[in-house]
Amino acid sequence: MIKRTGHQPVRRLLQAIFACLFACMGVTAQARELSIAVVSDPADPRYDATRLDKNYPGQPLGRPRAGAALAIAESEFSLRQAGLQVSLVDVEVDNIEDAHAKIDALAKKGVAHFLLDLPGPAMEELSKAIQPGNVLMFNVSAPDARLRRAACNAQFFHTLPDETMRADAMAQFLVARKWNRVLLLSGTLPADQAMAAAVQNAIKRYGLKLVASKAFKLSNDPRERDMANVALLTAGIDTDVIWVVDSDGEFARDVPYHTVLPRPVVGSSGLVAEGWHSSWERNGAPQLNRRFRKAARRPMASEDWAAWMATKAIIDVALRVPDAREHRNALRSQELVLDGFKGARLSFRPWDQQLRQPVFLAHGGIGGGIAGAAPFEGFLHPKNNLDTLGADEKESPCRLGEVPAAPGKAK
Repeated sequence: MIKRTGHQPVRRLLQAIFACLFACMGVTAQARELSIAVVSDPADPRYDATRLDKNYPGQPLGRPRAGAALAIAESEFSLRQAGLQVSLVDVEVDNIEDAHAKIDALAKKGVAHFLLDLPGPAMEELSKAIQPGNVLMFNVSAPDARLRRAACNAQFFHTLPDETMRADAMAQFLVARKWNRVLLLSGTLPADQAMAAAVQNAIKRYGLKLVASKAFKLSNDPRERDMANVALLTAGIDTDVIWVVDSDGEFARDVPYHTVLPRPVVGSSGLVAEGWHSSWERNGAPQLNRRFRKAARRPMASEDWAAWMATKAIIDVALRVPDAREHRNALRSQELVLDGFKGARLSFRPWDQQLRQPVFLAHGGIGGGIAGAAPFEGFLHPKNNLDTLGADEKESPCRLGEVPAAPGKAK
């Protein structure tokens, strides 16, 4: 039998070295902390329990905070190795003044990153109220195009695809299928009108033909009953496809199979343009969907993915660039490439700070399928084909400065 007693001193020395290394890592981890504030309105009607139970196509399935929490959990190993501790701070607000005050108070305590889960109009008001500074706001649930155009702000980044990107994705799909003649049904709410404007621009941009445009309205007034009658709205119009614009979702849900002629329905029902869908089966998406479903006990929706992606982007730049004051330039850098499990190299557009990304064309709601992902083959751009979706640099009134040639290097 070989005796190993002679190795005991060496073994004790190695154990002491490893213990010292782990202790040093612990000290480092405590030395760097990064808080991400999640700003939300507890009374936000988008998350009303009754509404969530109906699962309208293209609508949120729950609060997107769950996506941010998953991103942190997935990054645990890298964060531990770098000695960086990331946590979420929940901030509930009642109005814009309250939101501004709480964001300002947290910023004074050193919080520099905020995930904004607020409706579009509230986001626009907050964009006007926020003073220039080093804090960064990530819009994860408002698709309003105005936030990327006339109401854009240098401190705001957007990870959810906007109305224009979704409309362009749908228009590309229709062109690819040669479904060129479109009947547009749109609601009368302000949000419907903004979405309809994006759709009409996409129809014109991609050479589709708008054969007719009609307004619908859900009302208890008997005199307005015909405005919600799908058969009357579609009677006498021969078209290739019916494009429904319904920000609420209740009317759109009943359009398929109620039209006079058997025609496909797209837009807010039928085939829906989405930032994420639980049926995507490529690029590691099944694993992401399983992790999210296990953590949140529901499928991942577009808003959840947007919060997950924003948090991943924050963590990515924080690992490389310790100084939060340099994070905006790092996010806008030409060298930053993000993996969103969509099969493309994602990055932020410098002119409006919208995340470039593919858009899925999904059908059947939860558990349904995906007909394709835009941009489609044949739709090209001189610099980046993802810029065929949404306002290109020459088209956008938003000008947020030049992109730095290279981000700050990790210290």
